[in-house]
Amino acid sequence: MADPLHERDTAAALEQVWAAAGPYLDSLADRPVHDPAAERLLRELAEVGGADGGLPERGVGSAAALERLLRVGTAAATHSAGPRFFHFVVGGATPAALAGDWTAALLDQNAAFRASSALAAELETIALRWLRELFGLPDRFGGALVASATFANFTSLAVATHWWAEQHGVDVAADGLVVLPRMPVLSGGYVHASSRKALQMLGHGRDTVEVYARDRVGRIDVPAVERRLAELDAPAVLVANAGEVNAGDFDPIDVVADLAERYGAWLHVDAAFGLFAALSPRTAGLLRGIERADSIACDAHKWLNVPYESGFAFLRDPARLPVAFGMPGTAYLPGPDSPLWSGRSGSVDYALHGPESSRRARSMPIWATLAAYGREGHRAMVERQLDLARRLARLVDETPELERLAEVRLCVVCFRAAPRHVPPDELDDLNRRLGSALLDDGRVFVGTTVYDGRVALRPAIVNWQTTEADVDLLVEVVRELTATLADGPAATS
Repeated sequence: MADPLHERDTAAALEQVWAAAGPYLDSLADRPVHDPAAERLLRELAEVGGADGGLPERGVGSAAALERLLRVGTAAATHSAGPRFFHFVVGGATPAALAGDWTAALLDQNAAFRASSALAAELETIALRWLRELFGLPDRFGGALVASATFANFTSLAVATHWWAEQHGVDVAADGLVVLPRMPVLSGGYVHASSRKALQMLGHGRDTVEVYARDRVGRIDVPAVERRLAELDAPAVLVANAGEVNAGDFDPIDVVADLAERYGAWLHVDAAFGLFAALSPRTAGLLRGIERADSIACDAHKWLNVPYESGFAFLRDPARLPVAFGMPGTAYLPGPDSPLWSGRSGSVDYALHGPESSRRARSMPIWATLAAYGREGHRAMVERQLDLARRLARLVDETPELERLAEVRLCVVCFRAAPRHVPPDELDDLNRRLGSALLDDGRVFVGTTVYDGRVALRPAIVNWQTTEADVDLLVEVVRELTATLADGPAATS
């Protein structure tokens, strides 16, 4: 096979994927999350052109290429779309979202400008409005769809940077940061690595965050933050965290908002998955004060259960987005100096509202899942997963060899193995080995963390398919592997 122009049956490859999709999706509820034995198949991906793994000189054609990709992929992939993946904070893809994503690939829209795709621009406008309404944010909030929570933090903190520079009389879009002092960024101990990465990419440095924590867990030291703001007597950025990753805890957003208003600071809330607390009356109070934030970052490929890559940033003053992300004028792109410029009220070119210029229509899976299931369906999903988290906590509490380390505030349950016969100073090592054993075993996927100075597990429950049986299996596997590891050579040596 050479030139794709000569491959007349353009739908054949899609039919291969369709034929594989049904059996694969049906298998997710029961198959292990990871099969270590299948990793041997990965070498076949490089051997299409020969045993040396080099680029094929002459392609094998779509049918052969897709046969290999599907055969290897459905076996060797980490089946994170299934109900037993509790590592990181990873959702699956609802049926409507998956179909919406396939539609996005099929139509292959450039969602940069209304001129490049009125369909994509309109869908993004609707999706953002529906998301705002889903979370109960005021109408004045606007935003942009981005690739992830990291890019949502980047977008939000970029706008904060422009705001902060304005307070110093500097147009940072034109002149950069060179004439400015270091931007003060203050947070509690829950600040996430993605916020640091965003600050790193923006040129502030990942270590610019001043952390004020009142304990080893990371709870924010509000009096210390206030003292620092008073000492600075200058514009600053506050980062509050809604749903930290180790135990799902929240900073007191309303209290931090009070500080922001009192000292004229920018308030950014990293709510990568915590924003979904708004959907349940049981947890909505955790977000008290969120409407006072200047910017909010969230992921869609977490609790909204749409495919990767999908996130969004909301700004209380969305008019600041094109200030931060507008591009220098060029005649062939839409803009005030271009013949393509329409100037129509309400028309948004989203490439000028976020970091990406060429953008896929990631609005399609978001629109599809919200249209398919509505507010009621997504609330039911969140309520079910809150119930599952509490079930897991109860099972942990009832199991003598397990120890829960934190209150369950949302969808993350932080616990560790702590058999009575294992000395306390050996428990960290036991739990490290347990974390590795869980990933190697593959029946369920759970990762380790360090919470309050102790190595622990922190399963997060956000997948739309997860049931009580999956949570029960998680505890069974943890108990089984703990028994093996705690009674093995490493425990008795």
